[in-house]
Amino acid sequence: MSGKTVSKVVVLLGGPSAEREVSLSSGRECSAALRTAGYDVVEIDAGPDLAERLRAEAPDVVFNALHGRWGEDGCVQGLLEWLQIPYTHSGVLASSLAMDKERAKDAFRMAGLPVVDSVLASADDVRSRHVMEPPYVVKPYNEGSSVGIYIVQDGANSPPKLAPTMPKTVMVETYAPGREMTTSVMGDTALGVTDILTDGWYDYDAKYAEGGSRHVFPADIPADIEAACLDYALRAHKVLGCRGVSRTDFRWDETRGLDGLIILETNTQPGMTPTSLSPEQAVHKGISFSKFCAWMVEDASCDR
Repeated sequence: MSGKTVSKVVVLLGGPSAEREVSLSSGRECSAALRTAGYDVVEIDAGPDLAERLRAEAPDVVFNALHGRWGEDGCVQGLLEWLQIPYTHSGVLASSLAMDKERAKDAFRMAGLPVVDSVLASADDVRSRHVMEPPYVVKPYNEGSSVGIYIVQDGANSPPKLAPTMPKTVMVETYAPGREMTTSVMGDTALGVTDILTDGWYDYDAKYAEGGSRHVFPADIPADIEAACLDYALRAHKVLGCRGVSRTDFRWDETRGLDGLIILETNTQPGMTPTSLSPEQAVHKGISFSKFCAWMVEDASCDR
């Protein structure tokens, strides 16, 4: 914030995306934490009148607690740049690039980071035939929080019956077996590795429902795998041009050692709910939730 004292913070939450409910939870938690830290906080549920409401409130900083399309894909970031209001998390380009899973993978591939094979295909084509050899995963290429995930198991006779609400274009990627792990980056520091334990796929309910998953931090993994997760997450953060806090998700097939570690995706606005991973990692590093949120506010800027 180039030395300017921050007093008034607008927390953006809700919005029209498929992740609205998660954003409402994240935003309310962040608002409470920022009030504890001493900021004057106003919540705005992002809608078509967002620009007018921001002009009326005239905040020192916008804390972006939106998730999914429009709030996490560069759209709101562009509006905030236009209005010249400093904001948290990544800027226009990094947000847009990270949200487009296929283009983000292309960037990772060029940087030598490990990802699985993937293709973009029409939803109708995916419904009619196997566009790649099972096992594979089908997902929207520009959503998060495990919205709209289909797993096609090895030996499946028929293609997946995608819901009519799925977008016209989807991403199909080789299924990556193994453990689910994640690493958050705060500024230029990787915070650690969490092992995520669930009874099945780490889906929407496992992420956000009470008791849906168990988080083990630090993960009980070999030193070389831990070091690789920290390195890959920081490199992914930099390759995409992220700012503030990001979180990179991994799968690790421990039967293959380091060769079994792959990046699933990088989240430019990690969840900030009571069950979210990035705040947990910060707390384990001695950074309270209110201090974590306050750090993001003080890190805010335009031209991100």
